[in-house]
Amino acid sequence: MNSVSLQHKLKQLNWPMVIFTMLVFSTLIKLGFWQIDRALEKEQRQHRINELSQRDALSLAQVLTLQGLQDGINDLPIQLTGNFIGDKVFLLDNQPDKGRFGYRVYQIIESNDAAILVNLGWVQGAIDRNILPEITPVIGQHTLTGHVREVEVGIQLQAQNLTNPSWPLRVQQIELDKFSQLIGKKLLPFVVYLDKKETIGYKKNWQPIVMPPEKHRAYAFQWFSLALAWISLMIWAAIKMSKNESSE
Repeated sequence: MNSVSLQHKLKQLNWPMVIFTMLVFSTLIKLGFWQIDRALEKEQRQHRINELSQRDALSLAQVLTLQGLQDGINDLPIQLTGNFIGDKVFLLDNQPDKGRFGYRVYQIIESNDAAILVNLGWVQGAIDRNILPEITPVIGQHTLTGHVREVEVGIQLQAQNLTNPSWPLRVQQIELDKFSQLIGKKLLPFVVYLDKKETIGYKKNWQPIVMPPEKHRAYAFQWFSLALAWISLMIWAAIKMSKNESSE
């Protein structure tokens, strides 16, 4: 094929469609690799959780000294002794459990002049959204064990309005800065999730890893399959269109 013939074929190409095809293809490939990266992250975290489960629980002071390190403080086992603030209960909305609507219950424990938000577990909600579950707050001094979990701030379509709160307070997201303003004391930048063996609180159904690595790899396979199907379809369409033009 000489250069003139090649130039002629290049001019005949539908370049907007070629660009669109490659954009879609590259996007699908990127989504596949993103899922693979997520699977690796989940595997690394699961390995870390397994290692930390073999260690003794740390004190609050020890956890605070580890802040800022490369591995962070997420999932560290902790033992706390302190007094619960009984008149401040937070209910995190839209927390399903096996198809049932419910809330996660949070209270604040004060330990060594520090205030820490504690996840006490899950309670079922009522069909009527105006009816909140009856909560018996934890009060008094307790020694408890759990795991540290750094707060991941998700996407909010609308900012929470927490002015003039009534307790228990239903919230859409854990926002430690706003909660600190409500209680008049700075909360530490993490939440303690109670161990399942703890008798205080409610149903301990939380999972540190919601979507396992295997599921991410399955999604990656789907994205790569879609990319292959897309590019194959577009090549077939281009060949058919070229044959139709030649026959005419």
